[in-house]
Amino acid sequence: MVNKASVNGLAAIKVEAAPLRSKIIESIRHAVEQGILKPGDRLIEKDLCEQLGVSRTSLREALRELESEGIIANVSARGLTVVKISYHDALNIYRIRAQIEALIFEQFTENVSDIQLANLQPVFEELIAAYQKGQFLLISQAKARWDSYICDVAENLVAGKILSRLTLRTSQLRSRSIVRAERQTQSIKELQALMKAIQNRNVKLAADNARRHVMSAAASALIFVEDDDDKKSEA
Repeated sequence: MVNKASVNGLAAIKVEAAPLRSKIIESIRHAVEQGILKPGDRLIEKDLCEQLGVSRTSLREALRELESEGIIANVSARGLTVVKISYHDALNIYRIRAQIEALIFEQFTENVSDIQLANLQPVFEELIAAYQKGQFLLISQAKARWDSYICDVAENLVAGKILSRLTLRTSQLRSRSIVRAERQTQSIKELQALMKAIQNRNVKLAADNARRHVMSAAASALIFVEDDDDKKSEA
């Protein structure tokens, strides 16, 4: 059965063995990450139920979880809306991400076997190729596969889940930052340096390069935050 795409990009969900709530959450997260649902957009239950082909009860369960994650919020006059991230929150998320990624790459470099390192090579090449093509969707998909493999070998899936949620919170910034040619070139150089540190089994350098890559991403992404008051408070 093929899902039918709606006008705004949300697709009706096929009911399978996996919990329906999880599928709704995944669909809405994807829409936020890809910019189908933008910061400030209202989430109208009736419309979402029709677009996703689900009941209001199932939808409300999913929306409660997304609200607890800070992806959507209940704004009194407008109801549930996609959260527009502030400069202060975005900066904190990137700082936290930098520490988590440093830990993950430290653990990966400590744990990785020769075979696992060889298996990382095509994942890395796919990621670099995605950056060279410059398309956000390709980059985000390749980056997700890269992160998943790193976390698996690092044996730190908890950190991986936290990282995934934090990344989603800044997706509205990443979608604009990643497609900048200057940032793509910079990212490729940073990732190549990170890969070289991993191949040399230099644990400290791998952690440092991972941290540096995230903070460079922060510097690129934060220019798109339109919250002047928060910017001034961080100056």
